[in-house]
Amino acid sequence: MRHSLKLLALVLTLPAAAAFASDSAPSADTQAKIRDLLTGQGYEVRKIEAEDGQFEAYAVKDGKKYEVYLNGKLEVVKIKEDD
Repeated sequence: MRHSLKLLALVLTLPAAAAFASDSAPSADTQAKIRDLLTGQGYEVRKIEAEDGQFEAYAVKDGKKYEVYLNGKLEVVKIKEDD
């Protein structure tokens, strides 16, 4: 009984750990695709993160800083200008 409770506790913590791990840097391949996409649009990409099921790229264009949000299909869904 005690062994099964430990196993259950471990299983219940796995989804939370997996969700936390997904809010980090995307794979090198995904980062390269995002950089290529945004560079083609005139951005200089500084940093890329995965957060809340989206990708967030910090970039500069025409001397202004932007946060560019992309969905899982690498489609731009929102662009926010930083002050």
